[in-house]
Amino acid sequence: MIIEYIRYRVPDGGRADFEAAYRRAARSLAAAEQCHDYELSHAVDEPGSYVLRIVWTSAEAHLQGFRGGPHFAAFFAEIRPYVEQIEEMRHYERTEVAGSGGAVPTLYEWAGGAAALAKLTEAFYAKVSADDLLAEVFAGMSPEHPAHVAIWLGEVFGGPAAYTDRHGGHAHMISRHAGRAITEPQRRRWVSLLLATADEVGLPADPEFRAALAGYLEWGSRLAVVFSAPDAGPAADQPVPRWGWGSAPPWTGT
Repeated sequence: MIIEYIRYRVPDGGRADFEAAYRRAARSLAAAEQCHDYELSHAVDEPGSYVLRIVWTSAEAHLQGFRGGPHFAAFFAEIRPYVEQIEEMRHYERTEVAGSGGAVPTLYEWAGGAAALAKLTEAFYAKVSADDLLAEVFAGMSPEHPAHVAIWLGEVFGGPAAYTDRHGGHAHMISRHAGRAITEPQRRRWVSLLLATADEVGLPADPEFRAALAGYLEWGSRLAVVFSAPDAGPAADQPVPRWGWGSAPPWTGT
């Protein structure tokens, strides 16, 4: 992804027309396959100072794909009157310095921390051996398995990196699924039983948390099916995924 920043200086009295023009121009951005998202902001202490942020799939996709594509003409027709008011127009690349601040609790904190996740996995895996679909998958499960999964979930949901530090990280978790040939019915049962167990042990029931939890279980279990297939290759050297409120790590196909 490449981020384009365009800074405008709009004269007094022209702000309403400028914003209206960009509301119309935004229809072209929304329709463009090269555009990931966009946002127009103005300075609080200097309202005529605007910054437009557009995230493109790449610089080439913007400069060649979008500008040479079917949506650029309509976009440019709306913003043409404001081109001379541009103070900066550059592409930027993200660095690894990124994250959420303390104002946003992690899913780990919201769930109740290590104790809540341990309670969840203990209750869940107590049901598995009696389940007609899952008992085969978890035959021979070690007594430590529920605790290890709780530690994995803790790291995924923004808690301590204990699974990486003590249990082998992403590659080890993937290796535990190798050759198991998990079926789609087994995957669905795993997800539904774990969500039902979350109700039983009293994990937060607000829609935002449950949507994030269900999203991760769907995402992670579908990858488990992929990695458990007989023809699956070795696990890629990747970090443990981090899951947030309404976000998913990009799928790399490895």
